[in-house]
Amino acid sequence: MATFKQFEELPVWKDARLLAKKIKSATQKDLFQKDYKFVSQITAAAGSVMDNIAEGFERGSQFEFVNHLSYAKGSAGEVRSQLYRAFDFDYITETEKNQLVTAYETLSSHIANFMSYLNQSEIKGKKFEGRANQSSNNK
Repeated sequence: MATFKQFEELPVWKDARLLAKKIKSATQKDLFQKDYKFVSQITAAAGSVMDNIAEGFERGSQFEFVNHLSYAKGSAGEVRSQLYRAFDFDYITETEKNQLVTAYETLSSHIANFMSYLNQSEIKGKKFEGRANQSSNNK
């Protein structure tokens, strides 16, 4: 796998950004727009996916990155749940719901695969570069 220098290069972040834009677009319909709290909830959850990926990357630690990817995956699930509610409230069509739910399921799968990759990686992150192996010093 390629080494990424910025979170903006990560495919999962790019996908999350695109989906956040699609969620924002879906909330622009008349009925949806009148439900201010719900619009705020779903757009915040969609933004949280990309924001947690970015924050985890910037922390410079494999462990913190995986933890934040877990938050991002949770937020993706939250958006999926809210999409069902949007459909039930007649804010979006069944086709729109199905397309967005499928896209978020795919993103969740990609995040899970990325987490698995990172958990198996020997690279611990920039935060730990240049540090001596602590376990050998504690014998």
